[in-house]
Amino acid sequence: MKIHLMFSKQNWLVQHLSPAMLACLLTALISGWLLFLPQIHGLADNGDFYRAMLSNGVYRLPLHYRQYLNYVVPKFGLLQYYNENNVAVFSSQTLFVKTAVFLNRLFYSKTIFDLRFLAGVYFIPYLFAIYFLTRSLVYPYRNLKSYLIALLVVFVFADSSFTLYFNSFFAEPGMLIAMLFAFAAIMSLVRHCDVKSWPMVTVFFLSTIILITNKQQNAPLALSFLVVAAGLLFMPKKHHRTLLLAVGMMAVLASGVVTYRMINQEFNDVNQYQAFTHGVLMETPDPSRQIEKGGINEQFALMRAQDYYPKNFASVKPSQKVVRKRLIAKYNYAWLVRYYAGHLHQFSALLDVAAKDLMITQVKAVGDYTKLSGARPGQQFTYFTLFSSVMGAFFPKRFVFLILLAVVFIGVYAVSAYLDFKAGRYEAIMRFLLVLGLMTIVIFVPIISIIGDGDADLAKHLFMVPVSLDLLFLLLISDALTHRLWTTHLKAGASNET
Repeated sequence: MKIHLMFSKQNWLVQHLSPAMLACLLTALISGWLLFLPQIHGLADNGDFYRAMLSNGVYRLPLHYRQYLNYVVPKFGLLQYYNENNVAVFSSQTLFVKTAVFLNRLFYSKTIFDLRFLAGVYFIPYLFAIYFLTRSLVYPYRNLKSYLIALLVVFVFADSSFTLYFNSFFAEPGMLIAMLFAFAAIMSLVRHCDVKSWPMVTVFFLSTIILITNKQQNAPLALSFLVVAAGLLFMPKKHHRTLLLAVGMMAVLASGVVTYRMINQEFNDVNQYQAFTHGVLMETPDPSRQIEKGGINEQFALMRAQDYYPKNFASVKPSQKVVRKRLIAKYNYAWLVRYYAGHLHQFSALLDVAAKDLMITQVKAVGDYTKLSGARPGQQFTYFTLFSSVMGAFFPKRFVFLILLAVVFIGVYAVSAYLDFKAGRYEAIMRFLLVLGLMTIVIFVPIISIIGDGDADLAKHLFMVPVSLDLLFLLLISDALTHRLWTTHLKAGASNET
């Protein structure tokens, strides 16, 4: 009788709660209280919030404590009339912020902005992304392994190091959500989760464009996603669909070009300056001699590790004319590439520095609590951060490991792509190009970050790398558990569709 009751409960669970819905519900419970209870948690401002705030009519209210680094500020002011602030940077993040401001004015206040509205604007699509991601990894099975995969998705992507971003004006939440949707869309096509393919094709292109235009540093990702999009060309289709796919791929490329061209002069100056002070001058015993060989006055070696916006006293302001004329005007990114080509040992050491920070997704430079919570200044939130803590502590700290990891992943999925190609199927080819595209992100983003901005703010610049790796690890585990590592062909007897 007990055994019969146990099986009855299990059947009820399978019929009424799919693995995807289970992942969605658990994520909502784990992250919801963190983001929306009165004493919210999030990320304090490190000085970058103004880029998303001012142009969208949000400003700081006067407070009796410092509003940077130490504490999350839950309430802001809303401009009532003309906004004289220009858009600081071109970014799709504006879509999220403006939606949050609109909902805040509609349901809460026309003068005070509650940060939880921004978290809510991210939270809803984030839950949908978790649902579609889980469904794409387990479809069409509803068995014990499927529910285990669902729990793994929650363990990885409900980690607070990701969701703390939602209560902030950082751009990373939009990047995370768009990446989850883009990955889930491709895998949904691979798994045949839907009768029609065009909805997921549309989701992929829209998500990719939102991701690329979210941050200026994402412009090179257009090339990686073109590799992923190439897999769509292998789907059975008519000629007009081929044309639509070509238009989508051109839109992805155009989004990268436009994002790069829209980088303003201030943003470019910051990156170029820090590429020198946090890159060229780092990981070398004699920086003055090295830069003198490159035609730069050796006295500028004294600016080693200095930020463009220094937190403490700086002897020379980076924005002064002497710095612009005698330093920044002396080099560009072509100069940086040539320099590193002649100093490969130094460049390799900088890449290892990047690898050390690779899986540390929780921002350590700012606090995660509000002032009213009673937490000490800059206190970090540790609730549901086991995954990110373990990965940050034990993931190998050498860049060469990433190269070896990429070779292994590409090699494993190349086998199934070859087998499907011989059998006249396209699913494994599409999956292989997805893996290949994400691995180009894993390998080239650290390289671009070091050349473009040195080791400054590496945790934020490398954000797409751990997200890509997490998705690839989940894909590998799910394929191994469902016996689809070497082939995507669904065996007879697959039961219980999601």
